[in-house]
Amino acid sequence: MRTHSRRTLFGAGIAVAGSGLLSACATGKTGSGMDGMNGMYGTAPSTGPDGRTPSGYVSPDGPEVAEAERRRGSGPVRRFSLTATETRLDLGGRTVHTWAFGDELPGREMRVTAGDRIALTLKNRLPRPTTLHWHGLTVRNDMDGVPGVTQRSVRPGASFDYLFAVTTPGTHWVHPHSGLQLDRGLYAPLIVDDPREPLSYDKEWIVLLDDWVDGVDGSTPESVLKELHGGVDRGPMAHGETEMAHDDAKGGGGAHARQGRAAPADGPSRLLKGARSKMLGHDAGDVDHPYHLVNGRISRDPRTFRARPGDRIRIRFINAGSETAYRVALGDHPMTVTHTDGFPVEHAETDALLIGMAERYDVLVTAGDGVFPLTVLAEGKGRSALGLLRTGSGEAPGPSVRPRNLYGRILTADRLRAAESVRSVARRPDRTIEMTLTGTMEKYDWAINGSPYTPSQRYPVEAGERVRIIFRNHTRMWHPMHLHGHTFDLPDGGPRKDTTILLPGRRVDVDFHADNPGLWMVHCHNIYHSESGMMTIIGYRKK
Repeated sequence: MRTHSRRTLFGAGIAVAGSGLLSACATGKTGSGMDGMNGMYGTAPSTGPDGRTPSGYVSPDGPEVAEAERRRGSGPVRRFSLTATETRLDLGGRTVHTWAFGDELPGREMRVTAGDRIALTLKNRLPRPTTLHWHGLTVRNDMDGVPGVTQRSVRPGASFDYLFAVTTPGTHWVHPHSGLQLDRGLYAPLIVDDPREPLSYDKEWIVLLDDWVDGVDGSTPESVLKELHGGVDRGPMAHGETEMAHDDAKGGGGAHARQGRAAPADGPSRLLKGARSKMLGHDAGDVDHPYHLVNGRISRDPRTFRARPGDRIRIRFINAGSETAYRVALGDHPMTVTHTDGFPVEHAETDALLIGMAERYDVLVTAGDGVFPLTVLAEGKGRSALGLLRTGSGEAPGPSVRPRNLYGRILTADRLRAAESVRSVARRPDRTIEMTLTGTMEKYDWAINGSPYTPSQRYPVEAGERVRIIFRNHTRMWHPMHLHGHTFDLPDGGPRKDTTILLPGRRVDVDFHADNPGLWMVHCHNIYHSESGMMTIIGYRKK
């Protein structure tokens, strides 16, 4: 059984008060499947009593959404309050001015049990509008946190109340869905406990990984995006509410790695040249984040996790980064993978993990005696982060330590199989949607099916369908593709996930059950790619 000695090393920031995707089959529907809807959605769509939804589509606050929520049940309400604010954070010897939830990085853990309902008040004390997205949770559509699609942005000084049922356990997290706010400090872990937890362990750690640029020598995420676009401020990639959504993306810099680009006026260049990884298919990334963090700390002053020799420890890894895949290993400790993206898998032993942006992995380790490095390598980028496991005496390893198992067996999601308890029954898809990823690093014109995102895009589905999305990557860059409001099955009995890595030149087919009506985003979780246009919407048709 789990013990109550497990704890994570987070501080205040959340006040908690528990209250007491091939060609289509002959019978299916296929094609790119996108409805233009121009002139029907408008330039500032919203939801609610006075909102507008494209003709023929389920509204995010419509009766179909309410009925789906009713079927999820009505369990105990767990209440939280979360304040997004400007603050100064100590990253471990380096202080930065940034945005965060309270004065902590990451924001404090939120924890509920499957069957509960979450009631959270988001208070916006930022200078820009914001929202909150519940990454990995199958929430009701009007609680999904996408401005201009599922809700209006929360304006500065305002607040918004989220309320929804939580049905499945797992390791999840929360973050804004407004502009480049994710590449600041606005994220926190959300753990949904299983009331019938099958795993036995003594302690639990939640480990959030992050790449950091905000507030370092004048850099901001907006200046990085402007630099990626060759010094041209293309404006925000708004989700539809042009005066509110994504309007924190104002731009700022220049370049050093791209020929013909000027150096940024408000800080050093953050473009990365020559970042290569065989595991990622070639180009590892384009942004040179100066720091990489484990639970908000840089490697010269790492977090220390304490346990006893022989303790069985559950580690929940969350990649909260914006542009970096991480290779993770705990020195001299093999890891047994038990879950990915919150869902159980057939247990698999490995020496290291490759974790893309927004992916989560749960592992079990048995603690040795001594001091061991949790090394987090920014894959292909040359930098790293560090955490420490201390179970006894000994000198802590230095910040540049590279344990040998970092180069041993490296596990990726395509090597996993779903546990029998969550494996879907094989079924031919009723509908096939093709999504080809396009764009180049030189032009930074990322898109889906050659069309950068506009809020009028719509790929229609109908409730009850088995839907296949065919992702084809026609770019030279890897992309972590994420689907809101659902989980999908990877091919050939692979794991259930909400985010999957798509390598250059590759194709991945994912299948999901259309059982959560509304309007749902599909996008690359490289925040600079999605903000440049690599996102779209799947919409449920009214019956």
